[in-house]
Amino acid sequence: MFSIYGISGQVFSGTLEEMNRVNALARAKAARAIAQDGDELGIEATVGATTRLREDVVMAYRSMLPQDLERGPLYHASQIMQTKVISVNAGHSVTDAWRTLRNHAIHQAPVMDDDARLVGIVSERDLLTAINVDDGHIVESLDRVVRDVMSTPVVAAVPVTDIRRIAAVMIDKGVDGVPITSEAGRLMGFVSRGDVLRAVVTDPPLSLWR
Repeated sequence: MFSIYGISGQVFSGTLEEMNRVNALARAKAARAIAQDGDELGIEATVGATTRLREDVVMAYRSMLPQDLERGPLYHASQIMQTKVISVNAGHSVTDAWRTLRNHAIHQAPVMDDDARLVGIVSERDLLTAINVDDGHIVESLDRVVRDVMSTPVVAAVPVTDIRRIAAVMIDKGVDGVPITSEAGRLMGFVSRGDVLRAVVTDPPLSLWR
């Protein structure tokens, strides 16, 4: 289950499929899949062979995994999310926000209003539109606050959301992280691309595709 939060509060709550139809989030044109290109060129057999080869590789990898190292299935955002979330206030200066990200060695943070409501997300890229940094130090800054440069509305998910659907949102919407909120909208955690990658590569191996 996903929600969309903006300056005015929650503007959407529903499934991924429903969210993709919301006009507030303009979808970038998706790149054509290899199979689609192959259909146009009449090389379905080649595409089919490639798919079978990929499946054979996956099966071979799975057969090599030590069975006693199996961690079990990993399904929900709550299993990989960061619960100690660093956030910034929409009214704080871009300079303060940059220092917050740097001090905590993070690249993005949820943005909250004065009533602790999620209203956006801000990244290093967003902040660099208003500050000039040299060797990690701010040398020049425009008179801007976080709400001037943050991305809003922001997509959020509840803790029981399927990890694969969160990954799909990151790809489809071009975002690097998804805030995790309660049904009431309270910020509970954050899932970044790094969290997903760490879950995949951590030893013992992860059963993500069951």
